[in-house]
Amino acid sequence: MSNEFYEFPIQRFITPEKFNKLKEFAKGKETPFLIIDLDVIKEKYLELTKDLPTATVYYAVKANPMPEVISLLNDLGSHFDIASRYELDLLLSLGVNPDRISYGNTIKKRTDIEYFHNKGVTLFVTDSIEDLLNISAGAPGAKVFFRLLTECTGSDWPLSKKFGSHPDMTYSLIIKARDLGLIPFGISFHVGSQQRDIGQWDEAIARCRYLFDSAKEIGIHLKMINLGGGFPANYLEPTNPIIDYINEIQRFLSEDFKDAVPILYIEPGRSIAADSGVIVSEVIRVSKKSKNTPNRWVFLDVGTFGGLVETLNEAIKYPIFIDKHGYEEEVILAGPTCDSMDVLYEKYKYTMPSTISAGDPVFIFTTGAYTKTYSSVAFNGFPPLKAYVLE
Repeated sequence: MSNEFYEFPIQRFITPEKFNKLKEFAKGKETPFLIIDLDVIKEKYLELTKDLPTATVYYAVKANPMPEVISLLNDLGSHFDIASRYELDLLLSLGVNPDRISYGNTIKKRTDIEYFHNKGVTLFVTDSIEDLLNISAGAPGAKVFFRLLTECTGSDWPLSKKFGSHPDMTYSLIIKARDLGLIPFGISFHVGSQQRDIGQWDEAIARCRYLFDSAKEIGIHLKMINLGGGFPANYLEPTNPIIDYINEIQRFLSEDFKDAVPILYIEPGRSIAADSGVIVSEVIRVSKKSKNTPNRWVFLDVGTFGGLVETLNEAIKYPIFIDKHGYEEEVILAGPTCDSMDVLYEKYKYTMPSTISAGDPVFIFTTGAYTKTYSSVAFNGFPPLKAYVLE
């Protein structure tokens, strides 16, 4: 993008001083790599807990499971939403108490349910009778909450229809959970990652109210609503501040539940971790495909398989900065691997200085979430994305 667009600070966490510190820290390190600023993680967590003090934060570990991030959030009092026994082992090794952990994946083996139960985890999500039967067998007496199916309209990274169930199915699961000796605890939903439409929470909360009332009629008293994730980070396209989301969500809750708002959980991942990260890359080559094509291709040493999976369909548009001058030209950005999918942005045209050339450093901001964990193990032999904590 143009230098004019990125007069610092380009976001409220990147000041000229911080950018200079990042550049100094990056010197001598082989690209590509991710730098995480723990001060931003702390600020984002404290912002959420201050603006929504009635909710318990279950940090979505999948966003960024670096031990330094987990340890910091654990010290701050966060709870954790995890998806596998491998994440569980990581958290336990870092001293996280199992009563602050939720098994938040609806797709899980019975053996893994038993593993969680034996390690002391008592809170499980479900969205199907098959999974509920496994929880009953592997974690008898556990607290369960039921994930609703949502459309995710308005989100940059939708969650499709893989997770959740229709309210009618959810109602039957609530009854079955009671009959199996489990504790029907609450309802959860996720409106889609990087959700821009605050109104999506309104419809989901209204469905929760319907299920709370329906369950109460048969003597089941649900206690919790898990509002999921979806809070945005600072990418190229503007979004509302977090406080706007929280104010509206509180209004939706008040309208539907009056003075009897249930226990609230939230599962932020992106909104806590994304703004903390900067990927430092390098230009490999700048070239054209023919003499008459208008756009040059800029090939970076990081791409779709190196941690930038969320550029698929150009869904997430990262702020990208090259510290050079020259007239601005529209370019096509691509990664280094031998795969035709490894094109980051072709339809959406980033502009870069015409003076860019091989070897120039490239800074990709808002990359603290879903980058290191999405990078491939060894596609084309490239190693996973390295990560450092800013010192």
